[in-house]
Amino acid sequence: MRHLLLVFLLAVSAFAQTDEPKLPAGDAIRINEFYRVAGSVQDQIWPGWSKVPAPLMLVTPAGEFLTHHPSPPKEWKKVGDDVYAGPHQFPVTFQATFPVFGSQPVIVIGAPENTASKYSTPWLFTVMHEHFHQLQYAQPGYFESVNALGLSHGDGSGMWMLNYPFPYEKPETTRAFAQLRNLLLLTVNEKDAAEFQKLAKRYIELRKKFFGQLSPDDHKYFSFQLWQEGIARYTEVKSAEAGARYQPTAEFAALADFEPFSDRAAKARTETLHELQQADLATWKRTVVYSFGAAEGFLLDRLHPNWKDEYFRRMLSMDSFFEPAQ
Repeated sequence: MRHLLLVFLLAVSAFAQTDEPKLPAGDAIRINEFYRVAGSVQDQIWPGWSKVPAPLMLVTPAGEFLTHHPSPPKEWKKVGDDVYAGPHQFPVTFQATFPVFGSQPVIVIGAPENTASKYSTPWLFTVMHEHFHQLQYAQPGYFESVNALGLSHGDGSGMWMLNYPFPYEKPETTRAFAQLRNLLLLTVNEKDAAEFQKLAKRYIELRKKFFGQLSPDDHKYFSFQLWQEGIARYTEVKSAEAGARYQPTAEFAALADFEPFSDRAAKARTETLHELQQADLATWKRTVVYSFGAAEGFLLDRLHPNWKDEYFRRMLSMDSFFEPAQ
């Protein structure tokens, strides 16, 4: 990976001699560190994850930089081994994964200071979150299953995933969600094993009641979001926890905003559960699924420790993991 870092730093030097955009050295270091972190932890969390390609585009004010892509656009300028520069297209605040150039999903993300991550170490695990989307998209039949949901209503852009008219502000829905959220938090935080089992049973019953009051399409949409975005946040937290003993490069550790990986590991789960405690369906709308879905993943780790073996076989919904015991 030091070779990749050298390539990025050489790219910076090459840009310095031209009028092309310049990739800051700190960003080159962060990108290099992401690929090292991914190589260290990904297969511990999801076996086989390392087989999935991880092309990444860094969005900067001056331009965009692409790496690990199997077929970069011809109009992009090669500025190093596996490093390409292109025109500015996306907001510097961007954090998403989608097939920018054809079929290959690309992580498109701004630098830490311009995104919600703010700092370098949390940013790495946000990129792991986006890399998990690449694993989801790589599953056989993923896109066909999404289309089969029948929720796009003619929107071929994919924006329906963000803009679907879920009844976030409907009073009975917001009340039922708040009750379910509170019970989920209580269950996840319960230390006593016997009491945990009792609370988990109550949670499963209340969860079924909550989804039962939704229309079929609303049910499918919310279930899909929990499966996709909620478990991506779960994976982000698990990646941070798996990285507790990770030894960063000297270059990354020297960044002004560096946070020790052990510190990030200790805080990641607590921060997500605190976020869930504040989550309000009526005002937060779709974004509640991140912390809520992650907490359901934490619950399943205790309730059904092998649940991840079935995750990709039960596409686009977490419902079957919460069936009442027979």
